[in-house]
Amino acid sequence: MVLAAPQRQTPVVTWEKLPDDFILPDDPVENIQQPFLAAALTEALHTANRIQPQMLVASNFGIVANINQKTVVKAPDWLYVPSVSPVGTGVIRRSYTPNIEGENIAVVMEFLSDTDNGEYSIRPTFPYGKLYFYEKILQVPVYAIFNPYEVSLEVHRLENGRYVLQQPTESGQFWIPEMELFLGIWQGTRLGMNIYWLRWWDTAGNLLLWSSEQAEQERQRAEQEHQRAEQERQRADDAIAQLEIERQRQAVLLAKLQELGIDAD
Repeated sequence: MVLAAPQRQTPVVTWEKLPDDFILPDDPVENIQQPFLAAALTEALHTANRIQPQMLVASNFGIVANINQKTVVKAPDWLYVPSVSPVGTGVIRRSYTPNIEGENIAVVMEFLSDTDNGEYSIRPTFPYGKLYFYEKILQVPVYAIFNPYEVSLEVHRLENGRYVLQQPTESGQFWIPEMELFLGIWQGTRLGMNIYWLRWWDTAGNLLLWSSEQAEQERQRAEQEHQRAEQERQRADDAIAQLEIERQRQAVLLAKLQELGIDAD
């Protein structure tokens, strides 16, 4: 499956930092699960020590491009940039412009809404559709779309300027070289919500854990160590008790030999 925008006149794209007085859109979240899905993806990377200071990992964060002299800002539900330029001390990054503030975005994800399916929009005119913006303007290598309603995941890779739908592995996961990780769907409970989540797996097939899962794993490991220590202590106590029984037996035997006038030596 190939997602392609209609052929139009090539837009003129320039990269300019967002003016400080630019008012960023503050659209309401369309699905209560969206912030939790994004946070879970980021937390697993953080717990696995896979987020470095030079990276930009964010959700609902403004990406800026100037197209035909108009400023366009899109805020993916989740994004990853391998390396960005540092900001000054005390400065809070409020948006990101590729090429002048660091590398291009490597991965974007959108969580499908139940309204207009804007995640598939190929509108090639202002304000531009999401698919068109990521494919033609930003040229993001990986665009993933997660549908929490039908529980499906699509991963599109940019090939020769067009997004091509990728095929999952036999286990239903997608290899993301930019992350050196597999991405897939997992059902379980986090923060009291038993839903379908997007999760990361490493090359060995190990699930990248959330902090709560890692804490539980550490608790179980500590409990197992405690149980092993208790077993070792019990074995030591049993050995001491057995030695005491043997000592008492030998003492009784020695006493009887002495009564019989037999030299125990």
